[in-house]
Amino acid sequence: MSEEALATYDALEPEADEADESGDLDLVLDVPVEVSVEVGRTTMTIRETLAIAPGSIISLDRMAGEPVDLLVNGRRIARGEVVAVDEEFGLRVTEVVSG
Repeated sequence: MSEEALATYDALEPEADEADESGDLDLVLDVPVEVSVEVGRTTMTIRETLAIAPGSIISLDRMAGEPVDLLVNGRRIARGEVVAVDEEFGLRVTEVVSG
């Protein structure tokens, strides 16, 4: 009969320099993220999707004038209203979503 021995390891302790950097937000401030604005969503069948052509109107789950979502990497972080900035669209943030 063989006896099994359990291996034990000491906990790894970060070096002094590494411990200071772990809380340093500056390390990630320049990492690019995808930011998008979601106007609304809908569910369609494949048949309905294949029938989309120029001029098609697709109803979404939001009413006109209702706040839209600001997403960062697909996660909602804020809501706001669409505005025109010169000749481009923009977003006026009206609410920051917590947690």
